[in-house]
Amino acid sequence: MRLHIVETGEPPAPLKSRYGDYRTMFERVISQQAPGVAFTSTAIYEGDALPGPSDYDGVIITGSPAGVYEGHDWIAPAEEFVRRAADAGKPQIGICFGHQLMAQAFGGVVEKSDKGWGVGVHQYDVFQTRPWMTQTTQKIRCTVSHQDQVIEAPKGALTLAGSEFCPLGALSYAQGPAISFQMHPEFDHAFAEALMRLRKDRIPGETVSEGISSLTGRTDRDLISQWMASFLMNGEG
Repeated sequence: MRLHIVETGEPPAPLKSRYGDYRTMFERVISQQAPGVAFTSTAIYEGDALPGPSDYDGVIITGSPAGVYEGHDWIAPAEEFVRRAADAGKPQIGICFGHQLMAQAFGGVVEKSDKGWGVGVHQYDVFQTRPWMTQTTQKIRCTVSHQDQVIEAPKGALTLAGSEFCPLGALSYAQGPAISFQMHPEFDHAFAEALMRLRKDRIPGETVSEGISSLTGRTDRDLISQWMASFLMNGEG
């Protein structure tokens, strides 16, 4: 399988040299679940040209410090890429910013949430069971890092998982084989903690402290990574 990673941002410089970029993080978690996948990538936020549907078999769209509503000149081409991939029947997954971009590309609404920052490990209720879910569960726990949220899902979308803090936490789309998650299964706890500490001037101190404390508990990042690999290999939304 040829998996194309659309990089929509990069980790802060002090962390990138230690933990790698987002492409590296996704290569690591997907390779553990689906050995033999061939990876390519595009740093669209730097102006790289996106490939056509014949150049890949599946897509992952990464997180970003940007907001999908901010009007960057690469946002509209990224949305068009999402729609073209869906029209071509290529399975694609959006993570955090990618979740929001995908929802917006298909007609949903994204805003900066009045609930503030979500960081650390959050728990979501699982509402729907899909064929690519290698193991079903009623709840999933995973690291998050976001202020923005999808507040209105596109027409026909299924809400797969959500929480009181983030009701539309995972979506499956009617427009093509496409799913997205607000959470970050590619983040290990060391990176998540380092990112929170680096952003402590932007995130309320109590929120950072609670987020760091939450990292002592278990998460389902491996299970979500299994789901992602299964979806990419089978393409069933």
